Amino acid sequence: MLPRFSRRQLLQYGTFAVGSSIITACSGNVDPQAEKTPDGLDKVTMVTDWLAQAEHGGFYQALAAGIYEKYGLSVTLRMGGPQVSGSQLLLGGVADFAMSNSTQAINAVAQQAPIVTVAAMFQKDPRCIIAHPNTNVEDLGDLKDRPIFVTQASVNDFWGLLANRYGFTDAQRRVYNFNPAPFLADPTSSQQGYITSEPFTLAQELGAKPVVFLLADYGYTPYATTIDTTRAIIGKKPEVVQRFVQASSEGWQSYLSDSTPANQLIRKDHPEMPGDLLDYGVSTLKEYGIVVSGEAETQGIGYMTGDRWKGFFDSMVEWGVYNTDVPYESAFVLDFVQDLPTVG
Repeated sequence: MLPRFSRRQLLQYGTFAVGSSIITACSGNVDPQAEKTPDGLDKVTMVTDWLAQAEHGGFYQALAAGIYEKYGLSVTLRMGGPQVSGSQLLLGGVADFAMSNSTQAINAVAQQAPIVTVAAMFQKDPRCIIAHPNTNVEDLGDLKDRPIFVTQASVNDFWGLLANRYGFTDAQRRVYNFNPAPFLADPTSSQQGYITSEPFTLAQELGAKPVVFLLADYGYTPYATTIDTTRAIIGKKPEVVQRFVQASSEGWQSYLSDSTPANQLIRKDHPEMPGDLLDYGVSTLKEYGIVVSGEAETQGIGYMTGDRWKGFFDSMVEWGVYNTDVPYESAFVLDFVQDLPTVG
């Protein structure tokens, strides 16, 4: 059993990290009143969780196709990256919205940060485990006792699923530092990755498609590519939050229909992004139901439920990540996903 996190341990090991002085200063001193453009559009900034890629496509589509403008918004998308903390930009008043996931949202609550998730563009988290082809691996459990490369952050996240449900042990765990060379050198090994990217690049190195296990299909159920904001912003401009969620939902619908406008803008922001990798990312989002599955099929892209949040939290308690007294209910609000555009 993994050690249960206290709030101090979450500060040290959680995927969300921000100094207590910043939390104190920003919880009451930020004025989130939206500035307006000369033509009356509300100015909004959102920071993504990494360099521009297909996983951000719906937001870029809403910008490129004029969807945000249709909803009365003038949106700036600010790329994330290795030196960019969306949570700190959000708490510092630099951004109105930031991309996140359920784990980061609950970690923030455990640290008493006034951040809240208002929508989830991904019904399935895109993280996966990748194994070599032609190695008699047919199920996730077949990787038990074989070397597996995972990050330290993952040890405090989805490793509990692998350990508690499939018998993975610390002895088989290896450190993954985002360099695939150790995995490529050992055909008995596996590694973590994002289903929208690493399987594509690894197939080129391996000369064949790797075996891929999407963790969301094996009991790992957080929401991903969520939209986070602060309670201060919700309190002072809820209608801006509502319009941003609805426009982003429509943007994701449009992106899955025709990704060309967004992909052009993505490559403008991130010129090193290969076009074939973008195409692969879009097709994978569709193939695995990352965006449109579950309740999103009938309630709209971005939809969330309290039961789903509770189920994920309960599983993390079961795996030893959280104590039962972490107030996970404060990590999200459902008000802004009740009237989403219908999925066509």
